[in-house]
Amino acid sequence: MSAPETGVPTEAGRTIDRFSRSSRWVHWLTATLMTSCILTAAVLYNGSLAVIVGHRYLVEQIHVYSGIALPVPMIAGALSRAYRDDTRRLNRFTHRDWAWLRSRTRRDGTIEVGKFNAGQKLNAALSAGSIGTLLISGLAMYLTNLAPLSWRSGATFVHDWFALAVGLLVVGHVWMATRDPWAMTGMRTGRVPLSWARREHAAWAREVAGDPPIETADHRSRT
Repeated sequence: MSAPETGVPTEAGRTIDRFSRSSRWVHWLTATLMTSCILTAAVLYNGSLAVIVGHRYLVEQIHVYSGIALPVPMIAGALSRAYRDDTRRLNRFTHRDWAWLRSRTRRDGTIEVGKFNAGQKLNAALSAGSIGTLLISGLAMYLTNLAPLSWRSGATFVHDWFALAVGLLVVGHVWMATRDPWAMTGMRTGRVPLSWARREHAAWAREVAGDPPIETADHRSRT
């Protein structure tokens, strides 16, 4: 007599695609450039580090060109359909996401989320907005002949505080990533266990696995 078709045995050890190669390249290139900006900024703003490292002009140039290059991976990624699909999902904030943010038990699976939870969507929005702000303010500081002194002073104030905020955002992002090894595996290899996806991103897991959606009050909203 054959075993009942519960679906559970066939899912043991099964992995699914989470991130395309293009999405992973955009993430890691952006992370590399951001790390370069943070490290060089630390040297430029900390006198003790500046003395130890030396080569201030070289450090400054690395900082400037790393900052200018920061948006390039995201712009180039727009050529990929898979990357564009990820950005559309990140840009779609639903009332389910608001409920997830308000919930104190958001990680127990009661509120099902799609491919990205509300925290990941907020992180993406803050990161993209900060990169744009840092780029504009940094160019105003660097291209001294194109902006009056008052503009450069304001740009310096904005650049410094946004840089501090981005540094804290990056630290928080890395800390959250280290708490979930399978999430890091997904960004490194592009694949995750289906069991992990059902636990952390249930609505998206059903979509990928081809399961019928659960009828809820917001079943028409895309996650």
